[in-house]
Amino acid sequence: MINIVLFGPPGSGKGTQAQHLIEKYNLKQISTGDLFRYNMKNDTALGKLAKSYIDKGQLVPDQVTIDMLVDELRKPTETKGFIFDGFPRTAIQTDALESIVKEELNAEISVCLSLIVDDEVLVQRLLKRGETSGRTDDSKEEIIRDRIKEYYTKTAEVAELYKNQGKYAEVIGVGDISEISEKLFAEVEKIK
Repeated sequence: MINIVLFGPPGSGKGTQAQHLIEKYNLKQISTGDLFRYNMKNDTALGKLAKSYIDKGQLVPDQVTIDMLVDELRKPTETKGFIFDGFPRTAIQTDALESIVKEELNAEISVCLSLIVDDEVLVQRLLKRGETSGRTDDSKEEIIRDRIKEYYTKTAEVAELYKNQGKYAEVIGVGDISEISEKLFAEVEKIK
């Protein structure tokens, strides 16, 4: 089983590369953003709970996110592993994910793959995406820079934890999409 934590700041190409990893290794992507949207849209108990915090302008507690993640992992799947996208973001979440993967899948996190892209490239990519996507968070440079800064602040401790475990790999996320994919595949092959 291959279980990947996929890192990359907004605009790094993480979504595109996740699809390539899914196709190559028959993985299932679990995005915490998608889990939140699904649970709230379908008015699940966890979705209602998450919404109650969001409506008050509060952060959703880790345990709610963790419970959504466990629910998703318990769904039947024919895949050969998972890509975790958007989780973990803190040391506490990293420990929780390690426990969940061990308990629910009898496995471990294989590798944390991190896409590295210069901030100025990220800003230009996101502004360009904002022109066509209609996403308001991609239309103002100041907001984009804040999102990038927040990403680095949040993920630094998680990256350090995976580095200490020898499970962290950086791949430059600029250039030909298929070449970037091949570099990611090469990192996955190291753990197989």
